[in-house]
Amino acid sequence: MPEWFIINVADAPAVHHPNAGTYVPFERPESKFPEFGINIHVLKPGEPNAKYHAEAAQEDFFVLAGECRAIIDGEERPLRTWDFVHCPAGTEHVFVGAGTGPCAILMVGARGGGDRACNYPTDAVAARFNASAAESTTLPQEAYADWDNTFTPTQLSWPIG
Repeated sequence: MPEWFIINVADAPAVHHPNAGTYVPFERPESKFPEFGINIHVLKPGEPNAKYHAEAAQEDFFVLAGECRAIIDGEERPLRTWDFVHCPAGTEHVFVGAGTGPCAILMVGARGGGDRACNYPTDAVAARFNASAAESTTLPQEAYADWDNTFTPTQLSWPIG
């Protein structure tokens, strides 16, 4: 059984991806949380958090600071600090930094049943931000084929802004 822990976000290790911003993954690769995933993702203006996708479980997103765009079911929606987004299972989505500075988003996704299937459809709005797969696929390696696979350990400065 994993042990409980407390960590301050300012002290938590972060990971930077050259295409998808920086995030604080509270769980560790060797001990993933079985019920849900949780992280804080920090995006610069124009930077997507992932490729446009839909997962087999619900996800929720809470904008902690700054501004971003949510591309949901092919429509772009502006978000600002304190906005909350609920995506039921199967909702196509991606987030892109907006405004004049960084945006911090708390991201939580359900896990369960061992089915973490993900669909990566093509989307014209997401493609404007290099956030759409070239062709619809269920394979992450195909969806992310045009992205670097380098993750660099880093530390974020808090508060963001």
